[in-house]
Amino acid sequence: MKLYYSPGACSLAVHIVLRELKYKFDIDKVDLAAKKTESGEDYLAVNPKGYVPALKLDDGAVLTEVGVIIQYLADQKPRRGLAPKPRTPERYKLMEWLNFTATEIHKGLSDFYNPKITPEWREAKLDRLGKRLDFLNKALGGNEYLMGEFSIADAYLFTVLNWTRRLNVDVSNWPNIQSFIARVADRNTVKKAMKAEGLTK
Repeated sequence: MKLYYSPGACSLAVHIVLRELKYKFDIDKVDLAAKKTESGEDYLAVNPKGYVPALKLDDGAVLTEVGVIIQYLADQKPRRGLAPKPRTPERYKLMEWLNFTATEIHKGLSDFYNPKITPEWREAKLDRLGKRLDFLNKALGGNEYLMGEFSIADAYLFTVLNWTRRLNVDVSNWPNIQSFIARVADRNTVKKAMKAEGLTK
């Protein structure tokens, strides 16, 4: 397998899951502006959408979209327990968290990368995001992870919440979220993934 990634982007969630599940894989960094990979590939030939992640499987097929990729990876190794069995109530709860993370947290934070964002627009976006973080903080409560045990949903949520630091989005009003970020960051697989992407020493 080969993971196409950009350091710290949502592809980090896939990278973490690959390590949690002990897959054998290579990584290839993508220059998203030039649409070229570090190994010299035309990235648009790999993923015509032009963004990460993309995962090239051993048979040459390519999967895209973080929520789909991490479910695929977990389903190939069900005994590892990173996703509940398909067609169970727990699996739909997992999918609920994946969709919430994608549509409310991921997309909510992505807006702050826009260099043309005005102070008024930023304030409105922060207000909307704050409501989602209120919900998330309450849902986490004293739980270590979203589903009790660590799951693929935690890898994705951690990845996008980690952007708050570089985007100067203050999460100090949400202590359960702060604890969650620190807890996931302390996992060995997360440390190794972040080091491999050049995000830590």
